[in-house]
Amino acid sequence: MTERAHSAFEPHHAVDFANAAAYGPANGHRNGNGTSIPSLRRAILLHLRQVGPTAPDELAAALGASRTGVLQQLHALEAADLVSHAAERHGVGRPRHRYDVTPAAQGLFPSDYDGLAAGLLRAIEEIGGESLLEQVFAARRRQVAGRLRARLGAAGEADAPLRDRVRELAVIQNDGGYIAEAEVAPDGTICLREHNCAIFHVARETTACCDAEIALFREVLDADVTRETHIAAGDRSCTYRIRARED
Repeated sequence: MTERAHSAFEPHHAVDFANAAAYGPANGHRNGNGTSIPSLRRAILLHLRQVGPTAPDELAAALGASRTGVLQQLHALEAADLVSHAAERHGVGRPRHRYDVTPAAQGLFPSDYDGLAAGLLRAIEEIGGESLLEQVFAARRRQVAGRLRARLGAAGEADAPLRDRVRELAVIQNDGGYIAEAEVAPDGTICLREHNCAIFHVARETTACCDAEIALFREVLDADVTRETHIAAGDRSCTYRIRARED
C-alpha cells in the first residue's frame, strides 16, 4: 500500500457564501418565516454591505424577517467577527444599535484576483515580451524558494532524507491551497500530487508559472523532478515524480 503524508486542507482564501460553517446549520434548518438560516445571514451581510450601518428593526423590515430572527443571526455573525455594532443615541431612551460588516467580512464578497493577475501578466508580456515575463517568474521563484527553505529549515527538514523533504513540501503547498500530498510507494518511488491548482486561471494564460513551479521544486528539493500529469492540460491533478540526483 502506498504511504501518504498530508495535512488537513485549510483554504488559503477567505470563506465564501458556500461555506455553511460561516452561517450556521445546514440550509434545511429554517426560521419562523420559512427562510433558511444561512440564507438570512447571507441577506443580512449583503444588505449591510450595500446600505451600511443598519438597526435590527430596519434590517427585519427590509428583509421580511422577524426582528428576533435577525438579532439571532446578527449575534452569530458578530461572534464570528463578520459584523460589529455601535450605539447611536437619538433623544431620550435607550440608544439604538446599528450593525455593519467588519473588514474580516471582505473575503465573503466577490473578488477578481485571478482576472487581475492574468491581466497583469498580459501587460508585462506586452511591455517586455516573453523574456520579461520569464524574468518576472524567475524572480518570483527565488522569493518563494527562500521562504520554502526557511520553512524546511524551521521544520528540521533541510538536511532530512528526500522523502521527508517532499512530505514537508506537500504540507507547504497544501497551506497554499493546492490540496497537496506526498506519496511514497513500497519500492521507494516518491510522488508529490496537487489535487487543486490555486492559480488555475493564470496557468491557462501562460506556461511560465508552471515552468517556474517545477524549477522551484527541483531547486528546493535538490532532486530530479518530472511532471507526469497537469491540471492546466486537463488532468485531475498535477503529479510530480521525484528522484534523488545521482552523483
